[in-house]
Amino acid sequence: MSNKIETQGMIKGEITLRPRYGEVDQMGYVYHGNYVNYFHQARTELMREMRIEDSKLEAQQVMMPVISMNLQYHRPAGYDELLTIHTIIAEEPITRLNFQFEARNEQNQLVCSANSTVVFVDSKTRKPMRIPEFVKEKFDQLFAIKMV
Repeated sequence: MSNKIETQGMIKGEITLRPRYGEVDQMGYVYHGNYVNYFHQARTELMREMRIEDSKLEAQQVMMPVISMNLQYHRPAGYDELLTIHTIIAEEPITRLNFQFEARNEQNQLVCSANSTVVFVDSKTRKPMRIPEFVKEKFDQLFAIKMV
């Protein structure tokens, strides 16, 4: 697995993974529900690369529940097929953070794409909140880089 951040007009990350045997269905294709897990992993790794780890959020009583996720399946992927998951954050968050995902095979063919939205929530009150200042600072820094 690898991850990198690019900041040319947006924040981009990338990981690679190989579907495991238990992640395919009887047809030999990656079971459709596993793409949610792949995209969650890609989102987590991008945030980690940005130095916004889940543990830091939890320590500040911040949760980021998913409030929407829309997937589109383009072609099947199989067991042990190398997939590259591209993650894009195109705009700075205020209370919501939007992610775009693409899963591509080794031939660079689009396998699955998705959009996901998470919201910042106070873990004690369970109410939505504005982006925490320490998170905002990270986004401000990265989006400032793209403007240079």
